Amino acid sequence: MSLPEDLPRLIATDLDGTLLRDDKTVSARTVAALAAAEEAGVEVIFVTGRPARWMNVVSDHVHGHGMAICGNGAAVVDLHRGGELVETYPLPRENALAVADAVRAAAPGAVFAVERTAGFHHEPDYPRLEFEPAFEVAPVELLLAHDGARTGLPVLKLLAFHPTLAPDTFLTLARDATGGRGEVTRSSPSALLEISAPGVSKASTLARHCARHGISPAEVMAFGDMPNDLDMLGWAGTAYAMANAHPAVLAATERHTASNEEDGVARVVEALLGTHRPAVR
Repeated sequence: MSLPEDLPRLIATDLDGTLLRDDKTVSARTVAALAAAEEAGVEVIFVTGRPARWMNVVSDHVHGHGMAICGNGAAVVDLHRGGELVETYPLPRENALAVADAVRAAAPGAVFAVERTAGFHHEPDYPRLEFEPAFEVAPVELLLAHDGARTGLPVLKLLAFHPTLAPDTFLTLARDATGGRGEVTRSSPSALLEISAPGVSKASTLARHCARHGISPAEVMAFGDMPNDLDMLGWAGTAYAMANAHPAVLAATERHTASNEEDGVARVVEALLGTHRPAVR
């Protein structure tokens, strides 16, 4: 296992497919490793595509800081304060409408959902979530209308689903179609895309957080597994792909660790702390 010579000042880790096991739990081994990292003076921050309200899976495992970057960089939340929104980087309504039109033209059959700061809304044919009914079901044009039921609530993400296209094919089509009006990525095994505001990604919001605290990219260690992690992994001075990662993520990273089911993040952290004395910062 290749390790940096010095302890990082910050560990940034994705959740699904990375820190979480497949049953969406955090193992006792991982909890202990993250706690040990913070005791050694290393900040740990969760960086995920999940919305703030889905952070209950790790809310019991925050230690000193409790901050998380959600929605692929569109929101920063304080987990110690019940997932309170601290910052948002919303997708402008005009961009969301233009992206929806462009994606539908490039991939007929695409259906959409809108993730706002206060909940989830989707079109009638969008796959429904059994554990979270939508606040509003309507065509995307109405979901984004000026006089809609959720007018004034920022749009954090536009989601696009295609029932028949292969996930990476849909991703390529959508990126080509959007023309820079949004950041298009994916973290799901299905053909489900996530579109944020131009320039907004896990990397951009993590970089802002680090700049405010005087942390350079070289002092950051990051973990991820899917295309929505690529920018973050490329920005961090030390980056690890999980053994279960998407082929593009494995190809883009020199360092690989065990899978999420085998506590890959914990293994790296344990090895790192085992070769260093706790840092005092």
